[in-house]
Amino acid sequence: MEAIFKDLTTTVYGNPHSQSDSSSATSDIVREARRQVLDYCNASQKDYKCIFTSGATAALKLIGENFPWSCKSTFMYTMENHNSVLGLREYALNEGAAAFAVDINEAVDQDGASRSSLTSFKVLQHPVQIRNEAKILEGELTECNFSGMRFSLDLVNNVKQNAEKILEGSPCSKGHWMVLIDAAKGFATQPPDLSLYPADFVVISFYKLFGYPTGLGALIIRNDAAKLLKKTYFSGGTVAASIADIDFVRRREGVEEQFEDGTISFLSIASIRHGFKIFNTLTTSAMCWHTMSLTKFLKRKLLALRHENGESVCTLYGNCPLKVSRHDCGSIVSFNLKRPDGSWFGHREVEKLASLYGIQLRTGCFCNPGACAKYLGLSHSDLLSNLEAGHVCWDDNDVINGKPTGAVRVSFGYMSTYEDAKKFIDFIRSSFISMPSEFEKRYLLRSKSIPCPTEGFEDRLPSSACHLKSITIYPIKSCAGFSVNSWPLSNTGLQYDREWLLKSLTGEILTQKKVPEMFLIKTFINLNQQILSVESPYCKRKLQIKLDSDSYLPGREEFYLQNQRYEVQCYENEINQWFSDAVGQPCTLVRCCQSEYCFSLNKNRSMGMCRDVNGKLNFANEAQFLLISEESVSDLNNRLCSKTQKLSCGAPPNVNPMRFRPNLVISGGEPYAEDGWRNLRIGNTYFSSLGGCNRCQMINFYQQTGQVKKTNEPLATLASYRRVKGKILFGILLRYDPGNKARLDTNSWLKVGDEVHSNSE
Repeated sequence: MEAIFKDLTTTVYGNPHSQSDSSSATSDIVREARRQVLDYCNASQKDYKCIFTSGATAALKLIGENFPWSCKSTFMYTMENHNSVLGLREYALNEGAAAFAVDINEAVDQDGASRSSLTSFKVLQHPVQIRNEAKILEGELTECNFSGMRFSLDLVNNVKQNAEKILEGSPCSKGHWMVLIDAAKGFATQPPDLSLYPADFVVISFYKLFGYPTGLGALIIRNDAAKLLKKTYFSGGTVAASIADIDFVRRREGVEEQFEDGTISFLSIASIRHGFKIFNTLTTSAMCWHTMSLTKFLKRKLLALRHENGESVCTLYGNCPLKVSRHDCGSIVSFNLKRPDGSWFGHREVEKLASLYGIQLRTGCFCNPGACAKYLGLSHSDLLSNLEAGHVCWDDNDVINGKPTGAVRVSFGYMSTYEDAKKFIDFIRSSFISMPSEFEKRYLLRSKSIPCPTEGFEDRLPSSACHLKSITIYPIKSCAGFSVNSWPLSNTGLQYDREWLLKSLTGEILTQKKVPEMFLIKTFINLNQQILSVESPYCKRKLQIKLDSDSYLPGREEFYLQNQRYEVQCYENEINQWFSDAVGQPCTLVRCCQSEYCFSLNKNRSMGMCRDVNGKLNFANEAQFLLISEESVSDLNNRLCSKTQKLSCGAPPNVNPMRFRPNLVISGGEPYAEDGWRNLRIGNTYFSSLGGCNRCQMINFYQQTGQVKKTNEPLATLASYRRVKGKILFGILLRYDPGNKARLDTNSWLKVGDEVHSNSE
């Protein structure tokens, strides 16, 4: 990166579609970059060309759009292929071609030794897919980005020369096969030698190779394969001449010039030569051995981990790959973790905790649905039912019906070290093997017990030394709240609490996680004047909004949040502009008029671990109220202090109860006594406990000298002793409960100083 920055700040580069000195010099650099790419995979410039694209996906799309698919074509791909490869299937099927997936197995002799002949592989075919009426044929090879399994490049010659034999008489076996290698992952440490394995197409990604630049890839294509592609569109740089008012165009002769539409990313292309300089000093063989050694080291360590009861901690995927000469594994390790009872730790739980240790992981299915289903044992029925339950890529639903929906992936590169691997193992050992805390044991026991009936519970509430210390209302979701001595209740909780929110112009809900500036927006409601006042350091004037507003836009809108359907009232442009200035991006303010819960993702979730589906909510994430105990916060601060002293890392952070954005803060009693509460009365008002509140990175934000900053605390410390089944719990969620009354009393008020009486299990 230092070399790139120096280069870009001392050299003038020009558009290569010109004849100036800078443009000519840039053309020379681009030409040299093409040569370096071809040399890296030992491809003759006589037989192959390098076409620069915006990434490996764009290279695949280029092939799909321009390949001469017909009803005589067949597209064969491996179950381990990336989504970007599966997308080629759409082009094939739309033109009447057939398509099918295959599993590739290595054939072995009776003594267990691998065969070395061209027919040393067996292809197990999945059902053929035909969209229209149904041979140039196309096959695809890859390193699996899910498991790290590498397919032998002998497959290139197998498919080209012995397709009929390895497909064992399949009607799709005959014809002229062409081979595409998706080398986006494998290119980084073991590029294909195209002089030995003459594939027709190879797609690569440079950010996977060097880490920079992003948005640059390439298609390496054989000259005879390039002649088959039929390109329709032309653009700047791809034509020798065209006439605007008649149907005339003369395309350029060069393969690269025909397919590189518009101005290529010449500054990014100029950057990759600095990466190749490093690679030339390290050699690909050394990088391959290094990453392979790290991979094997990590796999051995993970497989050796055991819980106290002797049960294995880690399940590896793709741990017995096909043999590829001396290199039998890729540079990634994919796995999931299990608890002592055999249940799964969710991959999102692993990812969130790893980030607190400064470890960045990729989790999920890695855009590889075939490998994900194959290694996780997910049937078509499982996949479809997960989708119906609301699960989509990148969400937090990491375990559904007892099965993981994705995995954890560790990727090694030439810059990775054994210290990196050891740090990761230490993280797994400390976070997932240590014995469950007493808190976790108690909480799990409580969640399995029979809930206390709410009918008549007010008669069983004992006396208490606790009292209500503070009341806070947050009118606008994720903005600052205001504290009061007393406040009325409504059927949604504290009146006006989280009744408003901010949305981006694309409909995305704005929160502090995405827009920390919301932390600085102060709010206050004057009940007598019926006015909501809002202030921001980024706005000169205070905004005042009448609760019975005349600034509503006509009509109502509808949208969904947390499986809840909302009808909302929108505001006029002047109010929206004020909030846009406050958060630094265009947004709109909306107010909740009506909400209705639609469905629950998992009705079997244990107590306190899902959204309150019975109580009526405004824009709160989980429940009407969040209660925090001062004594629990004090205990947390003591732990933070001890941790800081042990690590000798300066002054300990002191966490204020308001860091957790509670509605109610109580004082008195023992730390964490609230964990065991089922029901409680504050003053003359009754509540039901819904269990612990799952904390996220938001509690790590804090304000200092007018700026919003972030650390790993207190979430990292809470994770060490307040973790239950993937949740980090602190504080409890409450629902306003009528007790024996026939309906909610919406005239009730809470007052600071009210006594708190609780009923435990």
